[in-house]
Amino acid sequence: MRKKMTKADIVAKISEKLGLEKTDVQATVESFMEEVKNSLETGDNVYLRGFGSFIIKTRAEKTGRNISKNTTIKIPAHNIPAFKPAKVFVESVKTKTEIAV
Repeated sequence: MRKKMTKADIVAKISEKLGLEKTDVQATVESFMEEVKNSLETGDNVYLRGFGSFIIKTRAEKTGRNISKNTTIKIPAHNIPAFKPAKVFVESVKTKTEIAV
């Protein structure tokens, strides 16, 4: 079973590693996430070399079903945020993690 890492865990690790106050690290992490979100909301992708890209993907219009009413509905085209990891990142995860069963 895989472990889960939360924002609090990330803040604690960075704080411990750099010797900074947790409140300062938390403010930095939250500012980073806010800037990524704001950039995507304004239509800009965010590229972090060696880590990955936060990008906007466009989903085409499609037909869906409302199973409770047994009717067909139209789902309009829309944008969604996505993360695309860098090749270096993908290779690192492939070689350094065990396969979960």
